[in-house]
Amino acid sequence: MPRIYDNIEHHLSKGLTETLNLSKRCDFCVGYFNLRGWHEIADKIDSLDGMLVTESEDQTHRVCRLLVGMQKLPAEILKESFLHDDSYLIDQAEMLKLKKRLAAEFKEQLTIGTPSERDEIYLRKLSRQLKENRVVVKLHLKHPLHAKLYLAYSDDVRIPVVGFLGSSNLTLAGLSKQGELNIDVMDHDAALKLSKWFDDRWNDNKCIDITKELIQIIDESWAADRLVMPYHIYLKIAYHLSREARAGISEFKLPKIFQQELLDFQQKAVLIAAHHLHKRGGVMIGDVVGLGKTITATALAKMFEEDFFLETLIICPKNIVEMWEDYVYKYQLHAKVLSQSMVQKQLPNLRRYRIVVIDESHNMRNDNGSRYRAIKAYIEENESKVILLSATPYNKSYIDLSNQLRLFLADDKDLGISPERYIESTGGPVHFAARHTETFIRSIKAFEKSTFSDDWRELMRLYLVRRTRSFIKNNYAVTDKENGRKYLTFSDGSRSYFPDRLPKKVEYAFDPENKKDQYAKLYSDQIIVTINGLELARYGLGNYINEKSPVKRSKDEEVIIANLSRAGKRLMGFCRTNLFKRLESSGYSFLLSLSRHILRNFIFVYALENNLPLPIGKNIIENMDDYLEDSDLDSNGDDGIITFMLDEEEYLKRANQVYELYTGKFKTRFEWIRSELFVPDLKRSLIHDGREIIKILSLAHDWNPEEDRQLKALHELINKSHKQDKILIFTQFADTANYLFEQLKAKGVKSIECVTGDSENPTHYAHRFSPFSNEKQHIKGTEHELRVLITTDVLSEGQNLQDAHIILNYDLPWAIIRLIQRAGRVDRIGQKSDKILCYSFLPEDGIENIIRLRGRLRERIKQNAEVVGSDETFFDGDPVNIHDLYNEKSGIFDDEDDSEVDLASYAYQIWKNATDNDPALLKIVPDLPNVVYATKGNTFVKDKEGVIVYTRTADDNDVLAWMSTQGKMITQSQLAILKAAECSKNTEPRFKIPDHHQIVKNAVDVITKEDVATGSSLGKKTGVKYRVYMRLDRYLKENEGTLFVTNEMKKAVDDIFKYPLKEFARDTLNRQLKAGISDETLASLVVSLRDDDKLCITDGEAVTARLPQIICSMGIRNIE
Repeated sequence: MPRIYDNIEHHLSKGLTETLNLSKRCDFCVGYFNLRGWHEIADKIDSLDGMLVTESEDQTHRVCRLLVGMQKLPAEILKESFLHDDSYLIDQAEMLKLKKRLAAEFKEQLTIGTPSERDEIYLRKLSRQLKENRVVVKLHLKHPLHAKLYLAYSDDVRIPVVGFLGSSNLTLAGLSKQGELNIDVMDHDAALKLSKWFDDRWNDNKCIDITKELIQIIDESWAADRLVMPYHIYLKIAYHLSREARAGISEFKLPKIFQQELLDFQQKAVLIAAHHLHKRGGVMIGDVVGLGKTITATALAKMFEEDFFLETLIICPKNIVEMWEDYVYKYQLHAKVLSQSMVQKQLPNLRRYRIVVIDESHNMRNDNGSRYRAIKAYIEENESKVILLSATPYNKSYIDLSNQLRLFLADDKDLGISPERYIESTGGPVHFAARHTETFIRSIKAFEKSTFSDDWRELMRLYLVRRTRSFIKNNYAVTDKENGRKYLTFSDGSRSYFPDRLPKKVEYAFDPENKKDQYAKLYSDQIIVTINGLELARYGLGNYINEKSPVKRSKDEEVIIANLSRAGKRLMGFCRTNLFKRLESSGYSFLLSLSRHILRNFIFVYALENNLPLPIGKNIIENMDDYLEDSDLDSNGDDGIITFMLDEEEYLKRANQVYELYTGKFKTRFEWIRSELFVPDLKRSLIHDGREIIKILSLAHDWNPEEDRQLKALHELINKSHKQDKILIFTQFADTANYLFEQLKAKGVKSIECVTGDSENPTHYAHRFSPFSNEKQHIKGTEHELRVLITTDVLSEGQNLQDAHIILNYDLPWAIIRLIQRAGRVDRIGQKSDKILCYSFLPEDGIENIIRLRGRLRERIKQNAEVVGSDETFFDGDPVNIHDLYNEKSGIFDDEDDSEVDLASYAYQIWKNATDNDPALLKIVPDLPNVVYATKGNTFVKDKEGVIVYTRTADDNDVLAWMSTQGKMITQSQLAILKAAECSKNTEPRFKIPDHHQIVKNAVDVITKEDVATGSSLGKKTGVKYRVYMRLDRYLKENEGTLFVTNEMKKAVDDIFKYPLKEFARDTLNRQLKAGISDETLASLVVSLRDDDKLCITDGEAVTARLPQIICSMGIRNIE
């Protein structure tokens, strides 16, 4: 009687191996061959001696013959039955095609799932057995062969052949798992007939040998018995991380005019940005100052105009409208240029533009502003694609970035990625959902919850193109062999060299001990004590609201009070910092600001004493950040000339006159709130500050420009040290700029002008100062050309000023980034000088005073909780090291390092540089199979020993993980991992970490768990899953305890929350929702779908469906 092998009571794997122990050779015929399933019998094949077999009349020594039947899916067989009748004969071309297809399927087998030590050992063993001809594999192509037959041959005369016939393929499941049914064939006659049946098919001319192909597949796979070069794995990581950059470069073509105009790095930026814009509807071009963002955006808009017939709206600061209009005219762009100041007025009635360029988009970081809301509404209504331009997209918080992106991204749009580091910090997706019940886990709002830089870098990877000066210099520039300087080459062959930025100091006399010195008076301890002691009531009005007042507030007043409360502490911090910054800028500007501050206080006092409404500046409340850039908090520009009065009565008298102006001519400039709504202490506080500031004024109210030593040092620099050179003078404040202009003009300086935020046409002055770089050669050498230009940061946006190579920082910003950006105004493509001289003014003996006073002010602001979030709110980033400036330390004005470069550009450049040096890599690296791995020596600390794993999820997202040998996640930062994987072509490969494959599996398990959990969230509010769940959740709560709510219903609703919907369920539910289905019927439908297993992709299915693809891995092994 034959024995039945059902893999329950009797396992085929055991019966087969026991039989092979008594055999000399074997023949297998299977429909499907899993290469990784070979371990079940591999060792037995090595123990077989082999026998002579007759094949095509020749005697051949064989050990194991494997015939693969090329089993097809039932649907595929059905389709072919309609295409071909039974007489259809397969030809040579079709055979070759089928052979290639099976080879591809075998190759793909080895990239599915996670590798293991056992798989690697036995795949290498299979390769050896194939090479030694111990195993020969043929592919049966004449027709699909479904038979599963195992034959074992021995010298036993009684039973020379033993067969096993049934359903089991040569796979782990087929040989060992349930669901199979096989029998042994011991009958002599039957076994010989099966042997003949096998021989007939083995010798058929439509049966082709694929042994060599299988050897090649294994030996080119991750399991190959060789050490892979770590450099190749590093480049494979860079190659895949740069796929979006490479896609843009291959998919899009630059308009002809820009192929001549743009440098190589600019062309790459346009093409990469085009990919983002086309795929995601928006892109941010964030190249640092001087790299040509304007022409890059122009080329991008022109490309979409030519390819998709889209017209462009350009929104920019008013001071560069003319510059943009020049670009529109020059490149014949179908576009309209609109000043940011006009958006509220013009956008609501403006016709449709499908491309919107927003220059200096960091100005749009406040989503509460009316300007922001007007632009966002226009983009949403017209479904416009958006190009954001900013050299400083991130200033004070990550929300700066998200607010800019939210101009074109809906709050609940599925981005395909989630803030993994933040989600992990909350305890996982379930905890995230519990903490943020209204936030879709893969939305921009989810990222706004995160303070992890890795999360934001991952988000910006999808939208940002950003390169730094050092990145361009290191990757696109050529070194001049004669002088060693780096340069870029224009299309006409001309060169643009990169200049060196040299810090220089200008010292002026300052004796802190001289009580008659007007600078010494202002830098005295008494001044800083007084400033720190100011109550600044006008900037903290929210603290003085009389909550017990019987006066009923109007709706407008409620809004004003809410805004005052929200902005109060921050406004007070700005005011205190601003006063001190003006002290550093110029004694004259400081005194002028103090005088204005007193006057504003007494305007409020006048209103309070006469029960009149208080004027609240609209700009201060709504656009505070922009308003404080170069104007004074207390300046409205229409008060006339203010002398430095010291008499309180004079200020009150003047306050009366100004209040009349405010309520008349300038009434619409202010919000108005009744004085009865405030407590009496407000008046006391205002008078207190006014009197304290008058004390400061009394110390140095007679400011004498002739004794202004800093001004004298500036004049000497202009007229002696650089009397023939163009000089660009920066100051933070318009008052200082105007003061310097008037004084230098009075001292006889010619060809000088001043530009501030009040200037009608800043671009006009830029053209006069730098005619060559602005293609205004007709100005060159005429009386209109300027040699000296004094400016606030109003000229920091988009202007070409590189005819000059000298900048002067008359006052010092508190953040080094400001100084770096100022250097970038003249260090632009096309600069002719080999040096950029960056002068900073410093007192000879007073820098310690400045440092000490800055420190005391910081402490005061922190103590008052006037900082919201961090010091950057007021001090704008990394502080200036005044000692470095004083010592003229080289390199301090160089721009950001390569960590600021967008990941796609960074990775692409690694790939491009490598392949430019060795073109053979263009084939070697892309041909590396998935799952391939290498190991390099650990150059980090010992606890960083581990494995870097690169995977791609079911949603086509790249996820990287660096896991330690202890199973701890070191990091998932893509940039950090790319840098950790960095190595050279000379890096020696090392033997793998013993648990390499297990660590890879652990990493994939973590990634899979995160991906399934994230993928099974409720999704956006407008989605089917969210709407069904919310309705049924409410229905269950409303009917809890009734017959309407069953356990099956609860389970169905719970499944909807936990798992992704199946496509059938999604379509059915969506259709019913549109038809207006009732809650009760919806509940019944969901239960029915679950009963039929048509509702959700449940846990096991979800994991299988979302199993990530392993791209590669790299071990980092400690060096003994």
